[in-house]
Amino acid sequence: MPTTVFYTLMALCAFAANSLLCRMALQSGDIDPLSFTAIRLVSGALTLFLLMKWQVKSVKSMTVVDRGNNLSALSLFVYALCFSIAYVNLNTGTGALILFSAVQLTMIGHSIISKEPLRKLQWGALIVAFAGFVYLMLPSATVPSLLPAVLMAVSGVAWGIYSIRGKTCEAPLQATAYNFLRSLMLVPILILLVAMQWHTVSPTGIWLAIASGSLASGVGYSIWYLVLPKLKSSQAGVVQLIVPVLATFAGVVFLNELLTMRLVIASALILGAVMVFLLAKRPVRT
Repeated sequence: MPTTVFYTLMALCAFAANSLLCRMALQSGDIDPLSFTAIRLVSGALTLFLLMKWQVKSVKSMTVVDRGNNLSALSLFVYALCFSIAYVNLNTGTGALILFSAVQLTMIGHSIISKEPLRKLQWGALIVAFAGFVYLMLPSATVPSLLPAVLMAVSGVAWGIYSIRGKTCEAPLQATAYNFLRSLMLVPILILLVAMQWHTVSPTGIWLAIASGSLASGVGYSIWYLVLPKLKSSQAGVVQLIVPVLATFAGVVFLNELLTMRLVIASALILGAVMVFLLAKRPVRT
């Protein structure tokens, strides 16, 4: 259990880093969303391919047992693309609220359909966590235009599907690497769409996209796939509510954003509720 908690926190920190890197790159105008997505996926695939080859070579008896699948790769591509495009026209609070609401609803909906039982205490913790999340995000939220809101919701659903499918993977690093590699089949479309805009991409934007793809996405998603089989769908959905809190604090540290009492209170609500939700699954010992 301690190992699972540690790796889960690592994965969530990687997700928060993705939000921070994306905000830094797109909102500053250093890169356009399509170029960011293309570079993110290519750099992630390259990093994961090298790590996978090193793993197989270092363990001579190891063979490739999980080559990913097209549906997971498509979900990954849709998530990354819609996330980048939507964040151009949505502010951070509105975008995060739509994204993680869609992720949570997708994964908890799947758990209910799969007849995964939730205790009353877990339902209560879920409501408190979501209330804290709304309390944190609404002050910066504005009424979004329809298309960006729909795109961010689609991104959240796609990420929820990608996470659900990761629960059955046999080799996390291999599955993530091949899913990234499979997603590259769609990258040429992005390259064609932005072929006339490469001159607007700055070196800073490229490095931020590479960092997002190689570290926050590639390595982070491998860790996420490692812990997913050990979490129920409802748990995996709820713990991701921690990500906006981590991303907001990262914004305070790295982007000089204001730390408010509202943020402190909302963070305490979310983190406390998530802890209660996770601990509530344990059977009562007699």
